[in-house]
Amino acid sequence: MARVKPLSELIEGCIGPAFAAQGFASSDILAAWPDIVGARLSEACQPVKLEWPRRARRDAEGRPEPGTLVVRVEGAFALELQHLAPIVIQRVNAHYGWACIGKIVMRQDRVHRATRRVPQKALDPARRGEVALAVARIEEERLRDALDRLGIAVVARR
Repeated sequence: MARVKPLSELIEGCIGPAFAAQGFASSDILAAWPDIVGARLSEACQPVKLEWPRRARRDAEGRPEPGTLVVRVEGAFALELQHLAPIVIQRVNAHYGWACIGKIVMRQDRVHRATRRVPQKALDPARRGEVALAVARIEEERLRDALDRLGIAVVARR
């Protein structure tokens, strides 16, 4: 009998190649980014790629030369990230357990944030009935369903 696998075990196989193309060994830096740099800074910047030196040199312990972390940062926070770069480098290296990052390069751009869904309040059954009655005369099913969802969302926000 096959066991059910958590999504976390499957996701790396799906998106791992895309991250490898950007120089990341795994996707965990994106997931751990708020823990690494803090909630405030993670809202204004995010890692884009990790550039490794062209010539693979190794230190005395056999570790590769540190890479350059390219970070997308919103304009207003670029100066703050510049001042915090040594701390961010230290935290990323601590996260991975070795000195994999030597410097940070900033690219000013809009940061893509995950949309946060606001939990909807419980809708009063009478209000729900009003919405259903308002859209009941619409013959096309898909349009009626879409307007029903819109009506519920509007009534729930009031």
